[in-house]
Amino acid sequence: MNHPVNDKNFDMVSTLYHASQGVQLSQQFSQDAKEKSDQEAQAFFDRVTQHYEDIADEARKLLKQTL
Repeated sequence: MNHPVNDKNFDMVSTLYHASQGVQLSQQFSQDAKEKSDQEAQAFFDRVTQHYEDIADEARKLLKQTL
């Protein structure tokens, strides 16, 4: 995949942005599953949310070190 800008900081910011979007979406999916009483799906989406949060946190830390 070609990147519009070949820059580590841009890539970090992009990753942070997309991970943050993932958090929002997976939280909504978890809420949807909760409303349908689907505990298995809700637990899955809660784990997905946590993974996205971990990725976003790491990207934030790395950006703070370089900017």
